[in-house]
Amino acid sequence: MKKVLVPLAPGFEEIEAVTVIDILRRAGIEVTVAGTVEGAIEGRNKIRVAADVLLDSVSANSFEMIVLPGGSVGTEHLKKHPKVRQILQDMERRGSYLTAICAAPLVLSAVGFLAGKNITSHPSVQGDLTEVKYSEERVVVDGRIVTSRAPGTAMEFAMKLVEILGGRSKVEEVNRGVLARL
Repeated sequence: MKKVLVPLAPGFEEIEAVTVIDILRRAGIEVTVAGTVEGAIEGRNKIRVAADVLLDSVSANSFEMIVLPGGSVGTEHLKKHPKVRQILQDMERRGSYLTAICAAPLVLSAVGFLAGKNITSHPSVQGDLTEVKYSEERVVVDGRIVTSRAPGTAMEFAMKLVEILGGRSKVEEVNRGVLARL
């Protein structure tokens, strides 16, 4: 079974996190939600989500993919968390997928993984991503880096992640239940 890590920090964008977690789990992918703090994590819209584990207890070796939800405050917390940096570096060395939506590509940029890559992000952080080949596409895949724009692209992003990990037939299977516009 494929395994995906979703770190959550206070101020995360709820739609981006929960949509991805839900769609990946519907596809039979094991998702571990890891909190940067103990207890329920409050998102940008005051929705509280319980993490499965504390991020400090996670080993990068267990995962084929990491998904970084956006939200400007959540992104800043992820950028500053030393365990996030360590996990990203370990996963990149192992050839895992590094994915981010909205403002979260800033986390990948801070670790040095986006130079020369084709990526997208929320328009509000585009100016901070100067080392990239910027696209306004809704979801962009460049090798093992996958990025998306905003809460409104979360379903497309999630379905692309399912396609990467499980193939197009798995996307179609999941979509028979959710009826997303693909």
